[in-house]
Amino acid sequence: MSVLPGAEAFEYDGGRVGALLCHGFTGSPQSLRPWAEFLAGAGLSVSVPLLPGHGTSWQEMNRTTSDDWFATVEQALAELRARCDEVFVMGLSMGGCLALRLAETHGPDVRGLVLVNPSLAPDTKLFLVAPLLKHVIKSMPAIGNDIKKPGRAELSYDRVPAVAAATLPRLWKATARDLPRVTQPVLVYRSTEDHVVGPPSMRVLENGLRPGLLTVRACPDSYHVATMDHDAQAIFTGSLQFVSEYGSVHEHDGTRREGEART
Repeated sequence: MSVLPGAEAFEYDGGRVGALLCHGFTGSPQSLRPWAEFLAGAGLSVSVPLLPGHGTSWQEMNRTTSDDWFATVEQALAELRARCDEVFVMGLSMGGCLALRLAETHGPDVRGLVLVNPSLAPDTKLFLVAPLLKHVIKSMPAIGNDIKKPGRAELSYDRVPAVAAATLPRLWKATARDLPRVTQPVLVYRSTEDHVVGPPSMRVLENGLRPGLLTVRACPDSYHVATMDHDAQAIFTGSLQFVSEYGSVHEHDGTRREGEART
């Protein structure tokens, strides 16, 4: 099935520091494209893979599982790590959960984590009952496009694929269980008002991580998709500062290096 215009994966060959960006459930790289281009403009090598079943149709996504999505970011990490000295992993919503899972299972390959409204628990009743609903319905009401800023729209599905959603709990459970294995610094941007991910996810993260690893910054003027909202620039610049602070390779200075963006 063809990919929707604007939902394509994004790659940029920059310097020796890499950034892997993971998009959210039913979304696409489009929600992270401005962030990715900002980091690429600072000289980083950037990868934003399109997760299986995303960027096409919710019917197609019902043929995929959380294992498929994680396998894709695993492969992207391996490819980025092969050409970079160090890699930072960043993610929005479920992409934040995938980023944490990468840190848990590929610790030495991940330098640090930047997460935006990470999803780690079934914050809505829909996801609590998805494992049961998948036997009687194929889709549920949409959760995407939660943006406060006028004129902005996320390229996400207008329905939630029930069969695919039913595989999220095992990803949440495994990630929550193994949070004590995370040793990297974690920077979280949390929207003050979020209609998709609620407080339970942050409680899981705060209770599971080792003391001293987590820094939380508020996004006071954004909803869930903060990477496309009023606080986006603060996220972009803050993530680059995070890379500068915790990276061992200091070659990015805010100017574009030689390289080629690929879609």
